[in-house]
Amino acid sequence: MRGPRRIVCLTEEPTETLYALGEEHRIVGISGFTVRPPRARREKPKVSAFTSARIDAILALEPDLAIGFSDIQADIAAELVRRGVEVWISNHRSVEGILDYVRRLGALVGAPARAGEYADGLRRGLDGIAARAATLERRPRVYFEEWDDPPITGIRWVAELLRIAGGDDVFPELAAEPLAKQRILADAGEVVRRAPDIIIGSWCGKKFRPGRVAARPGWDATPAVRDGERHEVKSPLSLQPGPAALTDGVRALAGIVHGWEERRRRRDGGG
Repeated sequence: MRGPRRIVCLTEEPTETLYALGEEHRIVGISGFTVRPPRARREKPKVSAFTSARIDAILALEPDLAIGFSDIQADIAAELVRRGVEVWISNHRSVEGILDYVRRLGALVGAPARAGEYADGLRRGLDGIAARAATLERRPRVYFEEWDDPPITGIRWVAELLRIAGGDDVFPELAAEPLAKQRILADAGEVVRRAPDIIIGSWCGKKFRPGRVAARPGWDATPAVRDGERHEVKSPLSLQPGPAALTDGVRALAGIVHGWEERRRRRDGGG
């Protein structure tokens, strides 16, 4: 199968996946937010952000396919379609969805076997992290925040990766909501009532400020603030629905969870 030969990646995950599959020669343009792999930023022109794109620059690359993600890029996709470009907008929101995305993208470029092997390797990595998490004496309650103003809780794949890493999302009902606006906390005091042991910030494109979190009214009563368990996971590792989340992202979450367990045991006099 020949597959598309001139691909514009409007988000990070198709770029990382295609490089991992050895199909990077097909990429002619990438997102300006791309950080994985680092060489992609040196090798490929940057033609889009997340909610905007340089349409004329994309057209000048003569792509035979543009790949994006979610309803947030619907306007970009529509404009490219109107200008004669074929577009694939994926909309996966779960760990299984990410693994399936890798397989579908591999099939699209004529590398289904390599994509299947790569996805299987990602799955084995997740299974290993889950096996280690099963040895925890106690699973911490975790509040994951992907934006601070207004506070937005973690998306579904993040909640699933937290479970794999050994923690439990304190807002599982919101994690099931696909749109960010549906995960806005109308009452930030609910975080206090749910008493997380750990707070993780992954403010998309912005540095996490644990001091600001601790200063929120009443939040000093949470175990996470009381015990100093406020941590950052960089957004490219957690909020990109691709390989990064299933590798470095979940490992970062597991490191936080296991570090918390060690500190908890010391606080409790358990060694």
